[in-house]
Amino acid sequence: MVKRENIRNIAIIAHVDHGKTTLVDAMLAQSGTFRENEAVDERVMDSNDLERERGITILAKNTSLWYKDTKINIIDTPGHADFGGEVERGLEMVDGVLLLVDAFEGCMPQTRFVLSKALALNLQPVIVVNKVDRPNARPYEVVDEVLELFIDLGATEEQLDTPVIFASGRDGWATAEYDPESPSEDLKELFELIVREIPCPHCEDEGPFQMLVSNIDYDDYTGRIAVGKIQRGKITTNMSLAICRADGKTGHAKATKLYTFDGLSKAVTDEVGAGDVVAISGITDINIGETICAPDCLEPLPFVKIDDPVLSMTFSVNDSPFAGKEGKFVTSRHLRERLYKELDSNVSLRVEDTDTTEAFTVSGRGELHLSVLIENMRREGYEFQVSNPVVIFKEIDGVNCEPIERLTVDVPSDYTGAVIDQVVNRMGTMTDMSPTAQNYTRIEFLIPSRGLIGFRSEIMTATKGTAIVNSILEDYEPYKGDFAPRNRGTLIAWENGESITYGLFNAQDRGTLFIGPNVQVYEGMIVGECSRNEDITVNVCKKKHATNTRASGSDDALKLVPPKSMTLEECLDFIAEDELLEVTPESLRMRKRILQTDLRAKEASRKKK
Repeated sequence: MVKRENIRNIAIIAHVDHGKTTLVDAMLAQSGTFRENEAVDERVMDSNDLERERGITILAKNTSLWYKDTKINIIDTPGHADFGGEVERGLEMVDGVLLLVDAFEGCMPQTRFVLSKALALNLQPVIVVNKVDRPNARPYEVVDEVLELFIDLGATEEQLDTPVIFASGRDGWATAEYDPESPSEDLKELFELIVREIPCPHCEDEGPFQMLVSNIDYDDYTGRIAVGKIQRGKITTNMSLAICRADGKTGHAKATKLYTFDGLSKAVTDEVGAGDVVAISGITDINIGETICAPDCLEPLPFVKIDDPVLSMTFSVNDSPFAGKEGKFVTSRHLRERLYKELDSNVSLRVEDTDTTEAFTVSGRGELHLSVLIENMRREGYEFQVSNPVVIFKEIDGVNCEPIERLTVDVPSDYTGAVIDQVVNRMGTMTDMSPTAQNYTRIEFLIPSRGLIGFRSEIMTATKGTAIVNSILEDYEPYKGDFAPRNRGTLIAWENGESITYGLFNAQDRGTLFIGPNVQVYEGMIVGECSRNEDITVNVCKKKHATNTRASGSDDALKLVPPKSMTLEECLDFIAEDELLEVTPESLRMRKRILQTDLRAKEASRKKK
């Protein structure tokens, strides 16, 4: 075994919005990665449209920089629990982690998750207390919280003896001794700490080539690109390779091009040695978790176990009256090909055929995980419909068990009662409650995953948008019992046509409308939320007829309440078991599974018997 003293492989891990991507921006800028006159966007690592729009990291990404004579390969990982698979596979490529913790929020649910994964792989951690310059920051209390979390997760003495550094990723400085009156000027101390504390790769330089594929990149010209850390040996351009596949079979390929990561781009190279992160082009059918090795030494590497999905939905061909009007890809063949293609890079996702060719069961880590897939597909021109999300049960020792989440809610103290009531009504139990700064209280619960479906929108209404909600999978426990997932019904369109002000005015007394005038609707389409716990059919296309005393246009003066605009996540939270969400590149329409009013009535009558 040899040490590659001039290489450090690190991952930056943290809870969502604790500043990972912003810190990477500052590290790249101060390492000289960008030219002095180069215009660089904020959160430059969040490269796709959804990441920029939502302000979150969805995909783990590779970059690198040089500090003096040391190359530092960096993996920027997501902070949302729904994208935990991205974190897990990213940790396979590194020898240490920077654990970022917000100096005000402290340890959050995802902090526990990512740290537990890093400790399990025996990676060397470095604690970075970020945002120490924000109001009400409590950096030294947060350090104590992090060390308590280390102990709670069973860290070894060596892992407990981890260095701590205080930083402001936004302003680009870090220091081991924080003084608010005279903060540091740059990230030099952080770079020095990485080089000193993160171990360099230990690898076999001279043995036959071996690498685990931890990520898949794609190029329109060269196709699929396998990314991973070389465990043994070296690779050269045009070298013959063998692929040890997940099913035990063996494939063969040639490395047509090699790349190493150079800042935000990939640099073509002819040779890469053990311990470095490489991207290999030329293997058309490679998948994450497979091993690339020398043809004369077939030794597959073990891949980290990705946690199982907890939610599933049915994706099916759109069969509404508006089917095929707005989408480019509308057939079951299109849908199937796209879903199975997603499996190549989305390691946490599962796709299964059903007993009909028109529908597929798609399982993921959470609503956000699935909603990002849905949003990406609609932007690509796909048209389809999805069912309500349902939790995936497990049978453990003969007992039907359901996933339980650890829920953390930060809320103004005046609203603690409302939060507790909402959670208890969804079979949750409170485990801790403690005051934080600014008259806020942090409440922790254990709650069934199915209790979180629709929870966020209700809690935001109950707390006037002030609550901060986070959750992460805790364990599986026996089924907790039934509860009503939604306490209000829907307003359903009576007929096909265009919504009219007069019809909407008469309907708005029944509840909250989701549409305004001049919207095309069809029978069975959901146009609003009923104020009572029942479904009501309304005629939003109804016109005011002319009489001897009033003209038919006199309804122009009627005052309509502005309709409630529903996001994709809100629609998924809202729909019930007998409802579907129609997804097209231009529209989101909620509807009943059975569109005809009389057929729905017959079905309801049959179920009552």
